[in-house]
Amino acid sequence: MTSDLHPSKDITNTLGNTLKDKKIVLCVCGSVAAYKAIDFARLLMRHGANVVPVISNSATMLLHPNYLKWATGNEVINKLTADMEHIKLADFKKSDLIILYPCTANTIGKFANGIDDTSITSILSVGLGAKIPIFIAPAMHEAMYYNQLVIENILKLKKLGVIFLDPEIIEGKAKILQPDQALKSVLEFFTKSTKKILSGRNILVTSGGTMEYIDPVRVITNLSSGKMGNAIIKESLELGAHVTHVVGNSSVLCTSKSSYLETIKVDTSDEMYTTVISEIRSKKYDLVIFAAAVTDFKLLQIHKKKIPSQISHPINLELVPTKKIIDEIKLIDKNIFLVGFKAYYDVSNTFLINKAKKKLKECNADIIIANDVGRTKTKIGSDYNEVFIVSQKGSVIHLNVQSKDSIAKKLFEIIISKLK
Repeated sequence: MTSDLHPSKDITNTLGNTLKDKKIVLCVCGSVAAYKAIDFARLLMRHGANVVPVISNSATMLLHPNYLKWATGNEVINKLTADMEHIKLADFKKSDLIILYPCTANTIGKFANGIDDTSITSILSVGLGAKIPIFIAPAMHEAMYYNQLVIENILKLKKLGVIFLDPEIIEGKAKILQPDQALKSVLEFFTKSTKKILSGRNILVTSGGTMEYIDPVRVITNLSSGKMGNAIIKESLELGAHVTHVVGNSSVLCTSKSSYLETIKVDTSDEMYTTVISEIRSKKYDLVIFAAAVTDFKLLQIHKKKIPSQISHPINLELVPTKKIIDEIKLIDKNIFLVGFKAYYDVSNTFLINKAKKKLKECNADIIIANDVGRTKTKIGSDYNEVFIVSQKGSVIHLNVQSKDSIAKKLFEIIISKLK
């Protein structure tokens, strides 16, 4: 059986589902920045939105409507007909958001003063009356943006509840907010009402690195910064979860004073194992995220006294593997949603994905996140990460280099979509 779904819609929900079932009317005005509407539309779709494009006559001279049809998989509205497109799109509860990206001073002025003579201004007129949220992303020359009349029109619309995505003032121009930043504003708008979606959920997060004693004053360890785990904890708290944080050595530590956060400090891999297993057995957890870098090896026998520093001959340290804590979680509670991280150094994307799939099977996890700490922008201690998120049934989501806070937000979008 063939599907009527436009092929361009295949990307829907590939980066998250915050905008799932949301109908967004994307109005493109006659600014040279109109071409950026294509990337913006695709980002909205990747987070679940159904994007309906509307383009002004002047914008068609800069961006052919076929590009928007290709980008969104929907017919492009350029003029109003007897089908009453402005009513179908902007009447009460017909859409979830109207966004002008980009928007010119001309359209802002018409909208602010009740002038309704284009398809876009008609949609705005109906949408404002129907109380549909309206976002405007201005794009124009700097002098025009600071024109007192334009300023007054913007203030007038803001008082009516219209949200402006402020432009960046660069090279004498008020340049439109970049697609990823505009997306962030849209996602934040729609998550306000669901911000505490993990309220009542118990989450255990491990972070940082562990160390293994050689003697009472010397250790072997790794360079884990704990930053990824810290970002995960912050996002967990933002979403309303009760968080137990089992942390080893870390260059950062969540300083939240939330009563929803309990922090348990450990040093060695054995201490982390004992703490985590005890928590899983004594408390009901909905979600466990292993972001810690547990040392893979420990000494077979720890020297009880400090090894003299004057020794001139080589010292042989016999190492044995440490316990793989993540492998035991589902054996204790099969209903826990289990997420693990696997870090490698200077390997290919294919290698990362294959290793993540293998680990997924070994520990029966729900999600394994693989990353390469040998790459320039994502080295250990960096504030940025690039990950491959591998889920059961083999689905793979690649998140390009971005802040660890951003990675954490997108990770939770995926987790929430899969949680029972």
